[in-house]
Amino acid sequence: MVAGFSRVPGAVTDERGLLHVGNPFVEQRALAAGDAVTPLGDRRVLAVEGEDRLSWLDSLTSQAVAHLAPGESTELLVLDPQGRIEHAASVLDDGQATWLIADAGDAEALLTWLMRMRFRLRVAPRDAGDEYAVVGGAASALAAVTPAAPAGTPLVWRDPWPNVGPGGHAYALVEPHPGAERDWSEAIVTRAEEERIAEAAARGEIALAGLVAADALRVAAWRPRWSAEVDERSIPHELDWLRTAVHLSKGCYRGQETVAKVHNLGHPPRRLVALSLDGSESLLPAPGASVRDGEDVVGTVTSFAQHFEEGPIALAIVRRSTPVDAPLVVDTEEGPVAAQQEVVVPPDAGATAGVPRLPRLSRRTR
Repeated sequence: MVAGFSRVPGAVTDERGLLHVGNPFVEQRALAAGDAVTPLGDRRVLAVEGEDRLSWLDSLTSQAVAHLAPGESTELLVLDPQGRIEHAASVLDDGQATWLIADAGDAEALLTWLMRMRFRLRVAPRDAGDEYAVVGGAASALAAVTPAAPAGTPLVWRDPWPNVGPGGHAYALVEPHPGAERDWSEAIVTRAEEERIAEAAARGEIALAGLVAADALRVAAWRPRWSAEVDERSIPHELDWLRTAVHLSKGCYRGQETVAKVHNLGHPPRRLVALSLDGSESLLPAPGASVRDGEDVVGTVTSFAQHFEEGPIALAIVRRSTPVDAPLVVDTEEGPVAAQQEVVVPPDAGATAGVPRLPRLSRRTR
């Protein structure tokens, strides 16, 4: 993908793909308005064919996909036995195959795991990244793109975030949710169509926005991503990912016990917060920067962006016990920067069952 889009005037690329075409702020406005598309070189396509594909994925993952209709969009998580997130993917079925869009850094490991779990079922997972690429943007912007449709159904995944899907649950209490205005879809396109888009953009016929702009809009929408927000301890509750990626009343799957226990009886040990950073001194953090309450390190920055309206913003994971009104500070290479916290996952998230406690019997009443 980098080779084709590097011909676009002003293009700046790296191993992930097209970063920007000269002005990320202008590109953010264009993306938000539905006037530009983003080549998503940091995403990769997997395909799962076979008659048992949907029931098989349903049994393995956090999402109910057994009856996913052609063209319907959702997302799923693969959890370990302790309920920690191992993999994540956007999901779309066309009636003949199920298409998974995963972060590039996760795709190979996800495919390897799927291959190990086939047993004798009629399923055939494969890497489709050499055949297909991914282009993102608002639904109106993707009208300039011809999605692949090998079975007749256009392969366009529509991001369900931040709507609460069937069987899901929302922890963020802010209304309207910051992600409500983000119109985001991802089209799976052939490599030939990808090249056509690059050539049209080089001629000025299609407006492009880079990954920097797309990620800024994601951060502003509090939208978690495997490549940014997930670490070896992450559970879905901490990221408010029960909204779109978890079905709380579906059948058994690996990690379900932890999902149910934390949601019904406990609280997630950490929580996602949105940070508005003091931009007066131009001190910018990097993902992995420490978040402090006074001298106490309470969390870590997972994503950072310069937003065209909100200025410097970030997502961070902090300890559940961190006070919601704490004056937080984020460390940068040049020094600390003040950060105003906005609660995404509240400290009291979970414990939804409200199980009454039985009074203990005293010795006198036994």
